[in-house]
Amino acid sequence: MPRYALLVEYDGRPFAGWQRQADQPSVQGAIEAALAKLENREHTIAAAGRTDAGVHGRGQVAHCDMDKDWDAFRLGEALNYHLKPAPVGILRCERVADDWHARFSAMERRYLFRLLMRRAPATLERGQVWRVNHDLNTQAMREGAKHLIGLHDFTTFRSVMCQSNSPVKTLDEILIDRIEGPAGPEIQFRLRARSFLHNQVRSIVGTLERVGAGAWAPDDVKAALEACERSACGPVCPPDGLYLSGVGYPDDPFA
Repeated sequence: MPRYALLVEYDGRPFAGWQRQADQPSVQGAIEAALAKLENREHTIAAAGRTDAGVHGRGQVAHCDMDKDWDAFRLGEALNYHLKPAPVGILRCERVADDWHARFSAMERRYLFRLLMRRAPATLERGQVWRVNHDLNTQAMREGAKHLIGLHDFTTFRSVMCQSNSPVKTLDEILIDRIEGPAGPEIQFRLRARSFLHNQVRSIVGTLERVGAGAWAPDDVKAALEACERSACGPVCPPDGLYLSGVGYPDDPFA
């Protein structure tokens, strides 16, 4: 069965998350239903990561196995046709080796979080940014984030529902930038690691927001990390503004 890699973009707001669910809409379910329109059977796709309800995808990667030897471009176009009107788009489709796997072949995941600072509610980008009504100290957040880089036990920053076998992960990078946009000043957090724990990014951003607001000192992040207690975490921010922005592979099928 020919295997194809899919580069997927989606608006997470209408979905209960990436993973297929029996009684709620999901991104996986939408793509599998579109595949069934092309080859009338049950389809199961695999993804690089499972995003939660309300979380968006700019660079999610999945793979599917087909009976027919499709031209990759035509397969992507056909999927986009049958995905309408769901807010899901196949940006690229490429033929890959039979043993290539969207999840297990990945060497890193990248997330973007957008935080809008203004008193007025988000209107045009509602659900796509987290709005706070106060200014944040970008440099203080960078100082706090330094404590999280590297190999650590991230028990404090993972959901109690996390199914990972170990809370020990290596966080390779956190970049924090202030951007003056047309809707107002925005803080963008970019995080990179081989893999992430459930709610890890939202827990980290929510905690760093407290540092930027002056409620926490940068060194309080270190103390929270070392506590290895979920109760030591700052507030977990909403999914609004969180994007799976990219996945890295040794041989990128979309390069």
